[in-house]
Amino acid sequence: MKPETRNPKPETRKRLVVLGAGESGVGTAILGKEKGYTVFVSDKGKITAAYKAVLNALDIDWEEQQHTVSKIIDADLVMKSPGIPDTVALVQQLKKIGIPVISEIEFAACYTDAVLVGITGSNGKTTTTMLTHHLLQAGGLDVKMAGNIGDSFAKQVAQQETAHYVLELSSFQLDGIVDFAPHIAVLTNITPDHLDRYEYDFNQYVASKFRIAENQTEADYFIYDADDAVIVSHLESHPVASQLIPFSLTKILEKGAYIQENNIHITIGNTTQIMPTDTLALEGKHNVKNAMAASTIAQLLRIRKTTIRESLENFQGVEHRLERVLKINNVRYINDSKATNVNAAFYALDAMNSPTVWIVGGVDKGNDYSELYALINEKIKAIICLGVDNTKIINAFGNCVDHIVETQSMKEAVKMAYRIAERNDTVLLSPACASFDLFENYEDRGRQFKEAVREL
Repeated sequence: MKPETRNPKPETRKRLVVLGAGESGVGTAILGKEKGYTVFVSDKGKITAAYKAVLNALDIDWEEQQHTVSKIIDADLVMKSPGIPDTVALVQQLKKIGIPVISEIEFAACYTDAVLVGITGSNGKTTTTMLTHHLLQAGGLDVKMAGNIGDSFAKQVAQQETAHYVLELSSFQLDGIVDFAPHIAVLTNITPDHLDRYEYDFNQYVASKFRIAENQTEADYFIYDADDAVIVSHLESHPVASQLIPFSLTKILEKGAYIQENNIHITIGNTTQIMPTDTLALEGKHNVKNAMAASTIAQLLRIRKTTIRESLENFQGVEHRLERVLKINNVRYINDSKATNVNAAFYALDAMNSPTVWIVGGVDKGNDYSELYALINEKIKAIICLGVDNTKIINAFGNCVDHIVETQSMKEAVKMAYRIAERNDTVLLSPACASFDLFENYEDRGRQFKEAVREL
């Protein structure tokens, strides 16, 4: 199934500079050192003790809390962390003087002949990545996960090669590619997110997501949500070279995955696989779509039908994504802290089947809450705001529910939800916002929620 390699080894370069000493940066430094580069790592912030130890053990030069420009512009190649915007002055300076600035994904892909599966989208990419890995591993393939999840792609390529990689890819990672081309690319959906990185231009963000397919050939596959109007419209005006395999909850498709009579039908070539939806381990319509995408990948890589079916039924799910925490006094507590945008929260609310107390709020990323109004009216009995500034949420939903209260800590929010919720209700943390006002990240927010629930 593997296409011929299209990512040639970069021409010999003497000096690799890595901007950012997080997981992707240190992984790139490890791989660069192994491939004979002179490596210099520079981080504007502090480098963790664990990463310093790795760099020191490999005798890699590094600096923290500064960028020494003279050392950086002496590079032949620069890998920048996905967290560093292209607009910062240093990156602009590097590009102006003609020094290539790439992502870890681009760098690592040059040094592997593995079959690459790339998965991106505004929502669902983590679940789809983990589910795909679960299916392929159960099918006996030599496969690892990387990208936005687990150990960095570069580190894994450096330390132990494998035959297949399933890569969760953000738009920021895709912005730094040149020749990267996964054999199988998946685009789960596109909704407004991270627009602050794209000059608040949604079209720029859409184009960034579609970079996952820009280097594919007719020997490759592009799996996408045919119910997503943004994706369909962009494909019409910007066709890709790869073979299109759509999936849909609303259309009957000659090729691809669709739903009919509560069964998933996947047709590729002359082969059709049918699986029931009612035995899926994951709840919600969005997870049916994630299962369609992952199953299509597995079918392309010739995993047995029975293995795919059994793996969909026993998959454990993703922490912080519609994660069941506890049931207290017959009230379910669900952690969906990974819902950092409106579309993710929409999927979570849509999956609720009982009156719900919704904990929402954080750092607003230019959210438009209007698409949630119908679900709020149908499913939400109370809203608990959890953020430093809750004004926008209160203005958006103040007239939709009888109870809307403000809180400033997770413990306070959970205690308030406990007082409001009644027997057979659900308490849902699905913030629709980033976490950085009160928490380190969405994982910290989710873990604080689970801890607060367990202390009730």
